Amino acid sequence: MNEPMIELKNLTKSFGKKNAIDNLTLTLPKGKIIGLLGPNGSGKSTLFKILNGLLEPTEGEVTIEGTKPSTATKNVISYLPERTYLNEWMKVYEIMDFFADFYEDFQKEKAYSMLEKLSIDPKASLKTLSKGNKEKVQLILVMSRRAKLYLLDEPIGGVDPAARDFILSTILNNYEEGSTLIISTHLISDIEKIFDEVILLKDGQLYDYAPVEDLRERSGKSIDELFREVFRC
Repeated sequence: MNEPMIELKNLTKSFGKKNAIDNLTLTLPKGKIIGLLGPNGSGKSTLFKILNGLLEPTEGEVTIEGTKPSTATKNVISYLPERTYLNEWMKVYEIMDFFADFYEDFQKEKAYSMLEKLSIDPKASLKTLSKGNKEKVQLILVMSRRAKLYLLDEPIGGVDPAARDFILSTILNNYEEGSTLIISTHLISDIEKIFDEVILLKDGQLYDYAPVEDLRERSGKSIDELFREVFRC
């Protein structure tokens, strides 16, 4: 049996008296596109930060290919946070150069190809770009790496509806085959078509985890409809 991509065992992350992640046990395979779904405050971003080594668990264990989050696992993870972290004063091509220097697996040619397809000028300063284009640049950086695990936190949140299908195709056509891709989103109806499996989090706990088709068959609903029913959205 292949080693799983991610194993969580009784994982808890507390902030004061509140558990953002509450005794979460979960095993995620390699080679799947997985939706991480839940309302605000359900622990999605906290889980991503733990996987990326930005937060330490309060209790429990987390491993990525059998290794605890560390410098070694950062080399296999490509992470898109919910908020832009890039320096506004930099030009787009300078950011590309920075990533190429920092990550051995960064594919600059692929990045420039995506910039061209998304009509973004490499010579433009980040501060001159719209919010949507800034998010596209950040997504390009993440998808241009040969990673084993992609963690995308709201990748289409700031993108206009007309561009969402194009962004989704950009994601699908540029992640490494055999890698695991975990996407957190509130725009479920726009993105559920690409999911193989779905995790539903509620108050930091696992509400459900199953293949998409199993969830649809079991509920008789789309994933978006099921989400709205479970979380009363």
